Amino acid sequence: MSCFCCNFVYLGIGVVAIYYLLKRYARGGQYTKNTTIDNKVVIITGANAGIGKANAIDLAKRGGKIYIACRDKTRGENALNDIRKQSGSDKVYFLPLDLASLKSIREFSNKFHQLENKLDILINNAGLLCHNRSLTEDGFEMHMGVNHLGHFLLTNLLLDLLKAAAPSRIVVVSSRANEMHRFDKDDIMTEKNYSAFKAYAMSKIANILFSKELAERLKGTKVTVNSCHPGVVQTEIVKGWSFSLMDIISYIFMKFGKTPMEGAQTQIRLAVDPELETVTGKYFSDCNVSKTSPDADDSEIAKWLWMKSSELVKLNKE
Repeated sequence: MSCFCCNFVYLGIGVVAIYYLLKRYARGGQYTKNTTIDNKVVIITGANAGIGKANAIDLAKRGGKIYIACRDKTRGENALNDIRKQSGSDKVYFLPLDLASLKSIREFSNKFHQLENKLDILINNAGLLCHNRSLTEDGFEMHMGVNHLGHFLLTNLLLDLLKAAAPSRIVVVSSRANEMHRFDKDDIMTEKNYSAFKAYAMSKIANILFSKELAERLKGTKVTVNSCHPGVVQTEIVKGWSFSLMDIISYIFMKFGKTPMEGAQTQIRLAVDPELETVTGKYFSDCNVSKTSPDADDSEIAKWLWMKSSELVKLNKE
């Protein structure tokens, strides 16, 4: 074999080895306990694809009664059939929910209250990352509106059922993007200086602040609230992107990222691990407690955001 051919073979082996090691590193922590959740009622937002769907499959296998909540009816019903097939469970149901519409959120809550008298596990999983600035039905910037405010209202409307099921759990999916930007109280809708990553990072900080403040407010109720970073996952979260340098870098990172089931492991642990029954107000990454940015750990900002969010979604008028 010529030297050229040998070098080509060695290069190929090196590339494969590096790819394998990167994938192994990206895989992160795994939840390996065979914990069952028979007869527990679960809501997972954005469960028609990605880590939300992986959560639904796993928790259905563990015996849970799963409600997948997502916007698109066709995709939701297709996901429902697939989740039932992959989990072997017929206790999986679809309810429409558009987190970009406060009206839809209230309608979902009303319907769910008609169907169930308790809620054991709420996983606020749905999220988006948009290239261009856009607004929700109620005039909120899309990242803040869907990733934070929609879940803020949904969770508050379901608190009575979570308390009825106590000990119960709320899992809020955030991101390490909370470290990418400061939380700008004067521009939470990014009207003054918009960039997709700023808007996304602000919404992910908001997720953590919300979970920490809610955990404080729920002390003594046996309802726990924790947030987490699922890792860089191969999902459909990125919408409407072009071929800019940042888009290309993001695409490459995601190709080396976790599979949806690998990315779901931290949420699964937070939802079912008996060891975490009394753990609340924490932020997890790779199945373990982790640190956040200073802004995401600021109790004063958390209190301010709670009041601001309540005002925006008209929570006190419910």
